[in-house]
Order: sequence, then C-alpha cells, then structure tokens
Amino acid sequence: MSEITERESIRDVADLEDLMATPDAGLIEDFDRLEGDILVLGCSGKVGPTLCRMAKRAVPGKRVMGVARFSDPDVRARMESWGIECLPCDLLDRKAVASLPDVPNIVYMAGRKFGTIGDEPHTWAMNALVPAIVGDRFRQSRIVGFSTLCVYPYADVTTAGCTEDTPPVTIGEYANSCVGRERMFQYMSLTHGNSGRITRLNYAIDLRYGVLHDIARWVLTKQPIDLRTSQVNVIWQGDAISQILRCLLHCETPSAPINIGAPEHADVRQVAIRFGQIFHIEPVFVNEPAPTCWINDTSLATRLFGRPQVDLDTMIRWNADWLNRRMPVYQKPTHYEEREGAF
Repeated sequence: MSEITERESIRDVADLEDLMATPDAGLIEDFDRLEGDILVLGCSGKVGPTLCRMAKRAVPGKRVMGVARFSDPDVRARMESWGIECLPCDLLDRKAVASLPDVPNIVYMAGRKFGTIGDEPHTWAMNALVPAIVGDRFRQSRIVGFSTLCVYPYADVTTAGCTEDTPPVTIGEYANSCVGRERMFQYMSLTHGNSGRITRLNYAIDLRYGVLHDIARWVLTKQPIDLRTSQVNVIWQGDAISQILRCLLHCETPSAPINIGAPEHADVRQVAIRFGQIFHIEPVFVNEPAPTCWINDTSLATRLFGRPQVDLDTMIRWNADWLNRRMPVYQKPTHYEEREGAF
C-alpha cells in the first residue's frame, strides 16, 4: 500500500484538488527530460486546472500556459495563483489561435459531449473543426490530444477489451465526432510530420463525480442499478492526468492512440456490493449483464507508465466517505450505463 492509499479520508475540496494535482515520481523524472514549455488548450473544465497544476508542479522552471475562454473568472484566478499563465482564446477563432505563442508541447483538452443531442453541429465543430485548426497552427509541436473509449465498439466482457489496433465502430453522434477529432490530428500529423498521441481515456475518478460516485449514490438512495453495463474501467483522476502528461515523451508520427485506464476492469455488481457493505445498505439491481461493454485493453499504458498509484478499493472507500460526510458534488452523472451513445 502506498502512502497515498493509506489515507482513510480526503479532508475537503482543497485537499482533494491538491492530492489529484500532485505529480508522481515517474512524471517528474519524465519531465526532467522534456524539452520546452507546455501549452494546454481547453483548460478550464473539470480536469484542465488540475492537469495544468500538476504539470507546473512537475517542472516549476518551465512555463505552463492554459488556453480557454475563461468565462468563469474564479477558475482563471485559481490557475494564476498556481503559476499558470492564462491566455483567453476562442479556439474556433482561427485568428485568435494563430496569435497563440509557439510552444513545443501541446496538450489538447477541448471538446464537447453532454448537450450533443439537439446541437450536433456545435459538437462536430468543437470535436473535429477545432482539432484541424489547432493541428495546422501547431504543425511543429508535439500534440497530446484527449479522446475517449467511446470511439470503440462494444467488446466481449470475457476479454481484456479493445486494443489500440481495434478499428473505431462508433455508437451515436458524439462518438462519431470524436473519431473526427482523432482523424484530424492524424491528418495534420501526417501532413506536417510532427508527432502526437491520442489518449483514449476511460472513466477518471474524482470524488465529486464519476462512475464510482454514480454507483455509490444509487446504493445510498436505494435506486436500481442497471447491470447491462456490467464492467467499467476506472482510474483515479490524478493517475490519469499523470499518464496523459507523460505521453508527451511517447509521441509518434503519425499521431497514435493509447488507452488510458486501470490494468483491470471493475465489476459493477461487486462495486455496488462493496459500497453496500460500507453504507450497510443492500444494493438493488435490475436487468442481466450484457455480453458486451465499452471496455479496452490498457496494457500499453501499463507497460509505459506502470500501475496507477490508487487502487479500486481505495477509490471506493474515499467516495463512500465523501458522500457520508455530504461533501460538495457536481450533480453531473457520467451516464456510463448509456448503451445507445446518446448524450
């Protein structure tokens, strides 16, 4: 058990954000070899400030710049207090993107998922047009771009899941637009000869939202838990961010995908039972497990970066404690159980 997982509780939001933004030894060692400063595009969402803060902590002597519209001034103020240089920019504005500084290391986080239904054109613009603009502008940079497990077809639950070589077979408008994002980065990488990585992220776990938060809340409120999606891959958000940043040292030409997640999948029934034991509540289940789920094989990331610091049971304990103490939550369900690709 690591020093982190020995913790029984996360004190408050400040403690949580500090923990998630603490770089591990592998990231610090890698960033000692990273040449140049870092520019993070689309940095003002739930994960972006934490990623920027971790990057700055890992290399205090480098410039870490965050780009977003910064419609929430509090987010900008917090990031600037951590030493992040905040550059306001609408990434759909080609002239504004052209005015951004030349930086050798780009982390691309911009994108749109929830709200896709009824506003599909905007989703495609954010998920496919913006990557084309960015890929053309930063044609001499390494670009690590966020993507999603949703680009994969469902995989047999008796297997490790889809590998990076599995061709995309998408379900729904959102997933299709994400394939568009990946193809734009690959096209620009092929066209300009720069390198990149496409990080197909599984479910990152914060205590204020996430798959484990959803399951725990359903157990607490005695809501039925749909077992059709019987397996999920969950990874502590700090571990996911560390691996994604370390991808800057593992870029390829053309830009190549990598699955980011835990080495093993989590069984939804067993996770709910474990929460039930902590809460002293019997979980309620509905439906039978489907033979397939959105799961993928993360063995490449495990070989490159090692196992995550935070294991599944620690994440369960921390989520249960957070909810028991009625700590702040986002009220933003993941919809991991959604099997039609509608978001």
